[in-house]
Amino acid sequence: MSLAYTDTAAGPTLVLLHAFPLDRHMWKPQLAALAGTARVIAPDLPGFGKSPLPPEPWSVDSAADSVAALLDTLGLSGRVVVGGLSMGGYVAMAFARRFPDRLAGLILADTRAEPDDAAAKENRDNLIATARADGSGAIIDAMLPKLLGEETRAKRPGVAETVRALGAKQNPEAVAAALAALRDRPDAGPGLDSLTAPLLVLVGEHDAVTPPTLAAAMAGRVYGSELVTVAGAGHLSNLENPDEFNAAVARFLAERTPAGKPARA
Repeated sequence: MSLAYTDTAAGPTLVLLHAFPLDRHMWKPQLAALAGTARVIAPDLPGFGKSPLPPEPWSVDSAADSVAALLDTLGLSGRVVVGGLSMGGYVAMAFARRFPDRLAGLILADTRAEPDDAAAKENRDNLIATARADGSGAIIDAMLPKLLGEETRAKRPGVAETVRALGAKQNPEAVAAALAALRDRPDAGPGLDSLTAPLLVLVGEHDAVTPPTLAAAMAGRVYGSELVTVAGAGHLSNLENPDEFNAAVARFLAERTPAGKPARA
């Protein structure tokens, strides 16, 4: 399927994949800050933003295939850096597993390698029912206290307003479809164990959804990876402390050549 996207169209390519239940506009601080450093491509994942909802159920694997197809459409056959936050991280890990020869580097922010356990699957099912009964606004309202750190909610209320507005406008059926895809996603650990591209892991200092302990364990699976804790941030670290987030990404990109460094042995 075709994905809607934003493309800054200059420099080495960085693909950014958004969190649930938002869309590519969550990357506004990165598009502005990194536009002079990289060609930033930020697609809407299936059903979100301006991307159509496929008629059949989608998975993190099929979403990764759609990202690869978008790169083909843009004539980008070489290696690219792929980054994702939360749900976007799951798709980024699927891309790394399915297209290792196209990967110059992997950025995983506020995400985890482990699949859902039984309790998490049950919670996804409850949220699917809520999305269909009460709409996307009910989903983002329920999630906001965990998505943003206490410091952000207290000192930067505009961030909460932005996140709520992005989440509330999404198609409830797309939200339900994404919840099913997240519920059924595979264990990404084996893929990380075999990763040969450079890895940057970012996590908000106060992330209550995918806490720093999980980020450290994920980074520990890949030799030579870099782990950055984003000060004062919760789960949406790119929005809560964009300066630190952008600086870490820019440093990581500076180590990649435009064509991508060869994979480590």
